[in-house]
Amino acid sequence: MAGTAAKKRKRNSQIQSKPPERLTVPDGDRTKRSIEDDVRSALLYLKAHSTKATRDGMARYAIPSDKAYGVAMRDIKALGETLGRNLGIAGALWDTGVYEARMLVSFVADPSQISSSQMDRWCKDFDSWAICDTMCFNLFDRSPHAWAKVAQWSKSSNEFEKRTAFALLWSLTVHDKQASNDAFKQGLVLIERAADDPRNFVKKAVNMALRAIGKRNRALNTAAVAVARRLAESKDATARWVGQDALRELSNPALINRLKA
Repeated sequence: MAGTAAKKRKRNSQIQSKPPERLTVPDGDRTKRSIEDDVRSALLYLKAHSTKATRDGMARYAIPSDKAYGVAMRDIKALGETLGRNLGIAGALWDTGVYEARMLVSFVADPSQISSSQMDRWCKDFDSWAICDTMCFNLFDRSPHAWAKVAQWSKSSNEFEKRTAFALLWSLTVHDKQASNDAFKQGLVLIERAADDPRNFVKKAVNMALRAIGKRNRALNTAAVAVARRLAESKDATARWVGQDALRELSNPALINRLKA
């Protein structure tokens, strides 16, 4: 019995250590495959790569798991690379309501084709920081509508829509290499305006966006530090936390010396 159990543990370990399997795509014109077939295959792949431990662990990070399978991000990304960019498949994946299928959308939707209204529809469905940030860093920040959405969603009363504005602003500091300092300075105006929102997922995104802008270059560091100092002196506790926390990082001489003029 002990030997059998040991062999079983070894076999399971070998299975788990294998790289994610890729979808089998038949020869011929791939466009002949229906969207339904692609989505069905994708869901089967996700279920096959799910684990109870991954699903149970989501709660530790405040991620709802009631519509989740429990799939590691590396496997979701691998599936996205197999499917490629296809807005039709992305829309159908989103409509399943499955958490991992929606995460997959960030790798499958084409940012050059996604419409402003589609971004709004998906954003309204966000129910966790994880789906919000993943969509921002892998998809939304590459859309031509990105900057307009930062301004629009920053005014939202919905917690995750408002978070999306600042997660998107944060991601733009990383991926939009052509954006001007003026664009990010306008982002600082939005940050200062939203810094007193006490909701956890909003204030953390506001803080991260402030810190990210301040790390883009020296000119923006100076502008971000000025905002952080004003917030640090605020009478509002949330705004004060946002400012003080950002100031600790942005005023660090080692950081400033690394930044380009």
